[in-house]
Amino acid sequence: MSVLSDFGTLMAAFGSQDSFEIRNALRPQTMYVIGAVFLLISGLVMAWIYHRVPVIERYFERTIMVTSYLAIALIIFWGVIDRFVFSNQQPWSTTIPPFLFMVMAWFGAAYNIRVRTHLSFSEFRTMMPRTGQFFCLCIDFVLWFGFALIFLVTTLRVVALSASNFQIVLGTDNTMQWWFILAAPVAGVLMAARAVENLEDDIKNYRTGKPLIKQAVIGGDV
Repeated sequence: MSVLSDFGTLMAAFGSQDSFEIRNALRPQTMYVIGAVFLLISGLVMAWIYHRVPVIERYFERTIMVTSYLAIALIIFWGVIDRFVFSNQQPWSTTIPPFLFMVMAWFGAAYNIRVRTHLSFSEFRTMMPRTGQFFCLCIDFVLWFGFALIFLVTTLRVVALSASNFQIVLGTDNTMQWWFILAAPVAGVLMAARAVENLEDDIKNYRTGKPLIKQAVIGGDV
C-alpha cells in the first residue's frame, strides 16, 4: 500500500506544480518501483512510436544532439570574437555551453543504445553459441533498463531540488537551471525505450533465426 500511497502523493504534488511538494514526494525509495513501471509503459509506447514513425526513429535524438552541438560552437565562436575583437564578453557564454553539452551527451547516450555502439564486446559474443548470444542481449536490456531507472529517479530529484532552490544559470537574470536538467529524465525515458526496442528486435531475430550479433559502427544508422 505504501507504493500506491506514495504514487498518489506524487501525482498530487505534480498536480499542484509546487516544486517543494514535488521534491518531498520524490524522496521515498518506492520511487524506484514507480519509476520502473513508468519506464516500462513509456518505453513500450515510445518503441511503438519509433516503429510507426521512422522519421522519429532515425532523427529525433540526432537532431537534439546536432542542434546542441551547433549552439555550443556558435556561442564559443562568438565569445572569442566578442572578447578579442570587441573587448567584451557575455557573462553566460561560459555557463550555458556546459548545460548544452550535457543535453547532447544524454540524448546521445539514448541514441547509441539503439545502434549498440557502447561497450558490447561483439567480437567475443560472435564466438558464443546462439543461446549465449541471446542471453547476453537480455543482460544488456536489464543493465540498460536498470541504468535508465536509476538515472530517471535521481535526475528527477535533482530537477526538483534545483527548481525548489530557484537556481539560476550563472550570468543570466531569469534562465533556470532546471530547464536544462529536465532533459536528463527525458533522456532516461528514451534510454529505456531504446532498450525495449532492442529487446523486441532481439526476440524477433532469435525466433526467426536471423543473426543476433552485428558489428556496431560508430556514427552508423539505426
